[in-house]
Amino acid sequence: MRQAGYLAAAGIYALDNHITRLKDDHVRARELGKVIASLGWVESVMPVDTNIVIFSMKESVTPESVLQKLADENIKALKFGPREIRMVTHLDFDDRMLEKAIDVFKKLSF
Repeated sequence: MRQAGYLAAAGIYALDNHITRLKDDHVRARELGKVIASLGWVESVMPVDTNIVIFSMKESVTPESVLQKLADENIKALKFGPREIRMVTHLDFDDRMLEKAIDVFKKLSF
């Protein structure tokens, strides 16, 4: 990487300006994780200690089918393993978006 300074500058800026608000991301991720854990088609949710939510589906549900339904609602997530999906809360994910995500998850059925 020839221009590592640009990447380092972005990291330094984040450390200087966003550390205190990270707790908001963690709270939102925990709330999202609790809702996901309550869904009948979800097998398990890994412990949510940061802003990352990882969950696995039961055998009858594929990650691809969940991701497609989420994408139809403009919610982004990634396949993270054979049966897992990973979601991340971040600076641009606010309370309004959290409520939308929760509403969408509660309406999903498989």
